[in-house]
Amino acid sequence: MDNLNDSFSGQESKFQQLQHQLRDRWQSSDQFDQDDHDILVVPSVSVDQRELLKVEGFLHYEERLLFSLIRLRNPYTRLIYVTAVPLPPIVIDYYLQLLPGIPFSHARDRLLLFSTYDASLKPLSQKILERPRLMKRIRQALRPGKSYMSCYNSTNLEREISLKLNLPLLAPDPDLLYWGTKSGSRQIFADSGVPHPDGSQLVWSVDDLVEATAELWHRQPQLNKIVIKLNEGFSGEGNAILDLKPLSEVGPGNVSHAQTVAALKEKIVHLRFQASGETWESYSSRIPQLGAIAEAFIHGEKKRSPSVQAYITPHGEVKILSTHDQILGGPDGQIYLGCRFPADPGYRLQLQDWGLRVGQTLAEKGAIERYGVDFVAVHQPDRDTWDLQAIEINLRKGGTTHPFMTLKYMTNGRYDLSTGLFCSQEGQPKHYIATDNLQKESYRGLMPNDLMDIIAYHQLHFDSSTKTGTVFHLMGTLSEFGKLGLTSIGDSPQQAEEIYNQVVRVLDLETKSDKDANIPISHPSLPITWNR
Repeated sequence: MDNLNDSFSGQESKFQQLQHQLRDRWQSSDQFDQDDHDILVVPSVSVDQRELLKVEGFLHYEERLLFSLIRLRNPYTRLIYVTAVPLPPIVIDYYLQLLPGIPFSHARDRLLLFSTYDASLKPLSQKILERPRLMKRIRQALRPGKSYMSCYNSTNLEREISLKLNLPLLAPDPDLLYWGTKSGSRQIFADSGVPHPDGSQLVWSVDDLVEATAELWHRQPQLNKIVIKLNEGFSGEGNAILDLKPLSEVGPGNVSHAQTVAALKEKIVHLRFQASGETWESYSSRIPQLGAIAEAFIHGEKKRSPSVQAYITPHGEVKILSTHDQILGGPDGQIYLGCRFPADPGYRLQLQDWGLRVGQTLAEKGAIERYGVDFVAVHQPDRDTWDLQAIEINLRKGGTTHPFMTLKYMTNGRYDLSTGLFCSQEGQPKHYIATDNLQKESYRGLMPNDLMDIIAYHQLHFDSSTKTGTVFHLMGTLSEFGKLGLTSIGDSPQQAEEIYNQVVRVLDLETKSDKDANIPISHPSLPITWNR
């Protein structure tokens, strides 16, 4: 046992030494991006894979970090991108063609793509570790002392890759992962003095969850709904709603506590799940493995779901990056679908303040790199203000990361803390609407090449002269799932939405025309073959 402890302690010490290398190299985020670096991007979505199954096309979510290819605009940067299955060449070409001022061939020569050729239900990082020859190829491609690793989220798997490659990991230490869970978030909010809804401690059994729910209802007898959350749920897919209205007769003050608990135990098996196809049998089996909490459902006639994103440097400095209004779906508006940037002016500066407090607490615990904080905002008409309640921390990259980084890299602009606006180099405020979930049955069967034909024919591409237009992602989900991601950038919220709606109209027309011979379609642009 002592040998095992010594081994773990040695590995932890080595990992910390690697992390300190980032602190030694760090000057500022902009200067860091401009330095001579090799970047290993491991876009593994290393969360509970059964939870990830609730997301259609989850395997292709590795494509969400393809915005990292825009880092190749720095002519000294080299980048290695690893995926579970090979990326279509046309998708890579699409991103490289977006690079301003860099010849395509120059960028392509500095990009190395690897694949595990493994579509099984395992995190990508695990697949990489199971392939020592692939690990060796990656190690040989990286320059010692000039390389670091970037990932979607940091777990023991990513730490193991970091250690085996002797490579600093630009991400939080996996030992800090708890602070990005539902219960950990609540503790950070309390420590930071950030308002958050009443809720329970973390529990690990159905009986304890029922008891915690009863205690919450006792403290808040006016509640009509309670949110049940798996502690490590993903994108709201692990949330479920408990409707208390049918139980009013057995609520607090009407019957004994034991009777309330008994009624809740009968009712909880009929939770309204936010993930399609979820069942109580499956959901309840996850509670002993992932843990769960009960939290007060926040009501409001005018309610929104904003978020703030920030960055903790290796030196512990906290920098606000952006604010968003999230677009949520599902039966009760719990599942992340997309976002609008920036958040409403009525609360975006307050979001920044609360986000900064959370970041300072996380930094004290040793966290680095990106994090996001989700809120619920309820309008108070008597004061014409918004009440903000923090509900979750994402101690990782999230659904708002790639749209904002796309905006930043495509416009080369800056975020203004005093206004919460992002302005281009010319001083023009920029706005966008983004989604990972533009999904329609009629889009099934469209391949990336078809999408490129449509983009070219209808001029849906991003215009580098006006810094407006659409950048597409998640193209790998299109053919099988009819699902696509995009970020539509405009000079106003209205223009961004119109650009987005135009994309939808065109895709609807094109896919309708596949079934209607009377509607003209964009013809495939085949490669030219020269006669000899």
